[in-house]
Amino acid sequence: MTANFTSLAGHFLIAMPTMTDPAFAESVVYLLAHDQNGALGLIINRTSGITLATVMEQLQSDFEPMDLDYDQDIFSGGPVHTERGFVLHGHGPEYNGTTVFPKLSLTASQDALQAISKGQGPLQSLIALGHAGWGAGQIEDELRANAWLSCPADLSIIFDTPVNERRSAAAALLGVDLDRLSHQVGHA
Repeated sequence: MTANFTSLAGHFLIAMPTMTDPAFAESVVYLLAHDQNGALGLIINRTSGITLATVMEQLQSDFEPMDLDYDQDIFSGGPVHTERGFVLHGHGPEYNGTTVFPKLSLTASQDALQAISKGQGPLQSLIALGHAGWGAGQIEDELRANAWLSCPADLSIIFDTPVNERRSAAAALLGVDLDRLSHQVGHA
């Protein structure tokens, strides 16, 4: 890595009001990985309208109706691989396909979904269809173009904050009120 590269892994990307890409407008992305080759993240504030119970019924024809205490909304994690499911969760339980990142783990296998549906999964989880991905230098270019704000992530925003409050809570980490920002882009 070059001396001037700073990884944003473990950070939030908060879409600026000027973000016009519909895949990311008004989104908050949690970045799991970021290096000079690109980045991987999940949008944490956009539900898909699908629940875990619905997914489990589709995956297993013999699926017993699950206890609704374990049901949860499925998120739209990003525009890449929208047919694949991902479970963002704390360290500890590992399943087939679990990748451990510095702050959280990401699992892309059905055994994690099965465990969650039975109340045997991780204590905190966010399930998403799709993920967000960037190529080499792409995030850096978007940050220079004022498309995003970035700050170290507070995991309680992912797991404990109501979905509709996550963007404003993430911006508040920087002392920013997004409602007061101009929708105009410019450089001094």
